[in-house]
Amino acid sequence: MGEILLEVATDVPFGHGVPAQLGISGDALNVAAAAAAAGARTALLAVLPDDDLGQAVAARIAELGISTELLKFHPGQQGVYLVHCDPHGQREFSYARSGSVGSTLGPNDVDPDVFAAAGAVIAGGIACAISASSRAAVFKAAEVANRFVFDPNYRARLTSVEDATAAVVELAPKAFLVTPSFPGETSALLATSSPREAAAKLRSLGTANVAVTCGAEGIQLESNTGSAWIEAIPAPAVVDQTGAGDAFVGTLTARLVLGDGLAEAVRYGAAAASLVVGGKGGTGFIPSFEQTRAHALGAQTMATGEGELSSHA
Repeated sequence: MGEILLEVATDVPFGHGVPAQLGISGDALNVAAAAAAAGARTALLAVLPDDDLGQAVAARIAELGISTELLKFHPGQQGVYLVHCDPHGQREFSYARSGSVGSTLGPNDVDPDVFAAAGAVIAGGIACAISASSRAAVFKAAEVANRFVFDPNYRARLTSVEDATAAVVELAPKAFLVTPSFPGETSALLATSSPREAAAKLRSLGTANVAVTCGAEGIQLESNTGSAWIEAIPAPAVVDQTGAGDAFVGTLTARLVLGDGLAEAVRYGAAAASLVVGGKGGTGFIPSFEQTRAHALGAQTMATGEGELSSHA
């Protein structure tokens, strides 16, 4: 659940007349696309404009294998963001989303029966930040969901540290899984200085499972069964880092719903994230689960081989 955005992406700094590519993205769509690609039956709750643009966005959602049954269509302005990506995949964003139709999402849009029946419900800090009604919708979803997954996804341009922290603290006890990033989110929202400390704090707040993403280093995993460090999987190519974290969350959650163990699901999430950065835009490249699994197994085999070589050196 969340806001869908138009994406205008350039390979050069913003300026008049620069070439750009139009796409459809946003954290909610990126997560849903990854979950669908990972094999889960996926639907997306979002509000779109009731015009030709809204229908084009809905068509892209369907194209990605996501059910459009939960979409709402109302009069309003479609949110947009511009992004400039350099060759190393670093990003510069500019948003035009204040008062967007997507931000009108509210608690009345959350069907308790649908959300309680779902294998998992994923929401993020951006949905909490864009409006009071959207934040209330996320909180309602957390109350009624059978398994609630929360990605803090803190954006300083959208909300204050205080409001973002309050959302994490209130949602943590209701969450099956929280996926903060280190060091940015864990330092700002949890006042912690290490991945394990951040995970321990969320667990003390009542979160069942925590996966702290540490960029190219790996993922710190903490759960009722103990702790584990999951190595990151190197990306074959880096074009654009947009959507990598979303791919991790969507793939991880989908594989949990489909019965994989937590550590295995985290590895698949890491593999999907490292493949997504090879495409341009949030949904520019969404790997199939066959591609994700092969990438995860290849990385695991390589790591095992390197370990054997080291032990014989």
